[in-house]
Amino acid sequence: MIPDAEILSALRRYWGFDSLRPLQHKVVSSVLAGRDTCVVMPTGGGKSLCYQLPAALRPRETVIVISPLIALMHDQTAQLGQMGISAAYLNSSQSAAEQERVVRAARAGEYRLLYLAPERLARPDTQTWLKKVPISLFAIDEAHCISEWGHEFRPEYRKLKSLRDHFPDPPIAAFTASATRIVRRDIIEQLGLRNPDKYIASFHRRNLRYVVKQCTNEEQMDLLLTALRSYAGSNVIVYAPTIKRVGEITARLGAEGIPALGYHGKMDAATRRKNQERWMADEVRVLVGTIAFGLGINKPSVRAVIHVSLPKSIEQYYQEAGRAGRDGLPADCILLWQVRDEILLKYFIRQIGDPAEKERAEQRFSEISGFAERVTCRHRGICLHFGETPKWQQCGACDACGWRPAWLARTAVASTQAATAGSAAAPAASGKRKRKLKPDPAAWVHSELADRLREWRSQTAKAQKLPAYVVLHDTTLQELCRLRPRSISELSTVYGFGERKTETYGNDILRIIEESRESSQSVPRWKSTAAEETYRLLKQGHTPGQIAEIRGVLLSTAFAAVAELVEAGDVRFNPFWVEGSKREKIEAACARLGTDRLAPLKESLPGLITYDEIRLVVARIRHEQGNQATQSKAR
Repeated sequence: MIPDAEILSALRRYWGFDSLRPLQHKVVSSVLAGRDTCVVMPTGGGKSLCYQLPAALRPRETVIVISPLIALMHDQTAQLGQMGISAAYLNSSQSAAEQERVVRAARAGEYRLLYLAPERLARPDTQTWLKKVPISLFAIDEAHCISEWGHEFRPEYRKLKSLRDHFPDPPIAAFTASATRIVRRDIIEQLGLRNPDKYIASFHRRNLRYVVKQCTNEEQMDLLLTALRSYAGSNVIVYAPTIKRVGEITARLGAEGIPALGYHGKMDAATRRKNQERWMADEVRVLVGTIAFGLGINKPSVRAVIHVSLPKSIEQYYQEAGRAGRDGLPADCILLWQVRDEILLKYFIRQIGDPAEKERAEQRFSEISGFAERVTCRHRGICLHFGETPKWQQCGACDACGWRPAWLARTAVASTQAATAGSAAAPAASGKRKRKLKPDPAAWVHSELADRLREWRSQTAKAQKLPAYVVLHDTTLQELCRLRPRSISELSTVYGFGERKTETYGNDILRIIEESRESSQSVPRWKSTAAEETYRLLKQGHTPGQIAEIRGVLLSTAFAAVAELVEAGDVRFNPFWVEGSKREKIEAACARLGTDRLAPLKESLPGLITYDEIRLVVARIRHEQGNQATQSKAR
């Protein structure tokens, strides 16, 4: 048995984490002991670490991971490669020569993890060469897909029934985020798990806040627009029921000045991939998708998931809504449904020919419609659905228990006042106990350092053709902004920085932090000789770039000093500092989004426009607005 000290050493070395969650530790121990295992953990619970860490601890053996999505295989192998763990995938996106190279390397035991699709594993030729691979474990991801009682049954997963026959020795570990008791029993039976260790995490996601509201079509769009404006600068997923609806919503949002990307199964693979990567890289914050979007998405900082139709089941809703708040901070799950959603779901159920499947669909419909229509605690209802019985009756974090977001509360008050000619609206949580939640995401999200780090991450990810989160998670960015390390040794203690990541990106990140530190120290010229020197050089006709060179400071430091002088009115903005077409785009973005924060402006503008250019134009606009306000008061 591998001692805990060795497990924690590998965790620190590769992932940059200091400890495992209690349930993760139990699962890792079972897997390392060679036991069959069935694991149910909510989205964001850290399932992948439960088989990746044991793989890292066994250098001459391979974990075979069964995964349903090509994109997920690519992202996870890229992320493991960034940590220094050898991993590969085998799927139809590769050429024949590349597939053969992977097979040869796998037989030689060169990979700690190898990702395969379920249909490939069932092929006789795959089984032949796979028997020559030193396999330590089969890890079945999204295991609920094997059950006809599950909400995402995939026939190709049924082929995994023969896995035990062809490979009787290696243990099998099944992982899922959403499985009821009947689905869990089905997973164990279908995979032939032998007296498995079973680990079921709580289905209560404490940081999520559920709101369910029935509305008309017109009300729904108004509420959606209001909600998205309130989440400006934050990552949001909007789930729509059809491809047509995805297009309609994306077009409407664009017309309202809210940049959004679409995602659905009929898009060509390249467009889907590009849109997903742009959203993951924070280039566009809102993604509107069908149920085709989200499986395996690993973005911690999603602040809201909004459904604009009734899902087919509680499992589907729980999994999709659960993509919010994976960083542990408060996040909102909004379900805006219409009566026509129930009519449409009933219609599709009537089209099902197989009696057993029709019965299962009717049961799922009854459960989700009851969830939407009954005004009872949403958190408790979800837990009960999955077989968990909470001791509490009210959560304080859903509409039924008196909570609703500020934007919805304002809408409700406005509607009430309009209907009653000014009568007061009753408080939503009257007489009900509220549970304390963590504070909303802090100012680090929109800080100058966060902006610089995200810009660097985006550029690095593009250069390496990787999703942004593979380079650095938002959780790690948050820690960098909070701790602001000054050395490689300090950086290596930051959450998420293993040895390889520290070695690869350490110097770049320390440079950015120091650059931000110097920039933040710029003060008005009356209090700083550096500001006086910047002022003097500007008066001599030097550009910000030339000033940085003359003063021997970072370019961003010079730009920040110039912007502060412009905003204070000590110097005039020079149009030659920012090229004309860029300046016009920045001004138009400021007119739409305001000048309070730079991050929303940056994400709405072409990538060639830098934060420094935005900062200069914003400084000029703020100065002009300040003058106008002063003149208005004088009149």
